Amino acid sequence: MKLIIKGGRLLDPASGRDETTDVYVQDGIICARFEPDKSTEIVDAAGKIVAPGFIDMHVHLREPGYEAKETIATGTAAAARGGYTGVACMPNTNPVADNRFIIEFICKRAAEEGRVNVYPIGAITRGSRGEELAEMGDMRDAGAVAFSDDGRPVSDAGLMRRAMQYCKMLDAPVISHCEDQTLAAGGVMHEGYNSTILGLKGIPASAEEVMVARDIILAAETGCPLHIAHISTAGSVALVREAKKQGYPVTAEATPQHFTLTDRAVTRYNTAAKVNPPLRGEKDVEALREGLADGTIDVIATDHAPHTFDEKNVEFDLAPFGLVGLETAVGLVWTELVHTGILTPLQAVAKLSQHPARILGVDRGTLTEGSAADITIIDPVFTQTVDPEQFVGKGKNTPFAGRTLQGLPVITIRSGLCIYAA
Repeated sequence: MKLIIKGGRLLDPASGRDETTDVYVQDGIICARFEPDKSTEIVDAAGKIVAPGFIDMHVHLREPGYEAKETIATGTAAAARGGYTGVACMPNTNPVADNRFIIEFICKRAAEEGRVNVYPIGAITRGSRGEELAEMGDMRDAGAVAFSDDGRPVSDAGLMRRAMQYCKMLDAPVISHCEDQTLAAGGVMHEGYNSTILGLKGIPASAEEVMVARDIILAAETGCPLHIAHISTAGSVALVREAKKQGYPVTAEATPQHFTLTDRAVTRYNTAAKVNPPLRGEKDVEALREGLADGTIDVIATDHAPHTFDEKNVEFDLAPFGLVGLETAVGLVWTELVHTGILTPLQAVAKLSQHPARILGVDRGTLTEGSAADITIIDPVFTQTVDPEQFVGKGKNTPFAGRTLQGLPVITIRSGLCIYAA
């Protein structure tokens, strides 16, 4: 099992390398130069970017319980096509991943059917109901890399504080879905001009920002690593920026939909653009892009949330929140951020590989000698129009249908083996 990737532009943020060189792989490990033999596979990467395998730290694989939407097999196939070699899956399954048995089930199913590495995230509270802590120690032992009630905020501040105290001891981050439900109650899109025109109940920016501020305070007090999921407002970016200045253990992620689209995408009651947190205004999109550029926002994640056609094909108020993102994210990053000069290629790769690996504490995100050969190869000039019918994941609910993207993954390699080739 020998592989040489020849002539690509190697981008390895962990070592700061940005150079045209060959990459050598033997038995699934990045290794020193060797002489090829008849069994050596050669990949011509001239003109392409060779990066550490991308990790999406915010994905809903839906299994167990919602296999009509997605499964571990289909979701990881979508990840491989999208250039990802690893995904961290949220616990809002059925039953909720709030105990070691569900975590073990996910790990076992991923080993059997997963195309990419799967890192399970355990629930903070039993059933994600926000009433009592789940068995976090057991889940950590079973393979949980972090804890979150994503989709349901932990409204009880005292409970969240105790969760952070436990996670500090377990050396695991808390991933917070920041939403004050008393402010967001009944809202289906961003509160503003467009919600008024459409006659839809809005979710104010304060619904997110109040909880971001609360959780930053708790992280500062407990010392627990806090990761803010799918940040969406200018105020939240400012809060995270100040927290970092103070040296608090806080990181944040942004999604392609939130740094690309505004609430105008909801026009004509487009349920594919109904997400939580909602798409915001122009000033919020600009703030997210600034936060990505200056390092306030550490990670780009998708919040991949597949739904069936029938679930989304209803009145806007009744449609579930969520869109699919695994197969469009990298193209959106290169089209919207790299080609426009907002991020350098090295910065973009760091937010897609090194930083999520570091936050989750997984031994990935680098192409240094001796590391696992998880590799994403991108063609920065490859152009393709988004067609949901070509998605390999079950979900087709995307607001990016028909958009032309430039800069796409063409080869995905996991442990030295090709798992996707365009």
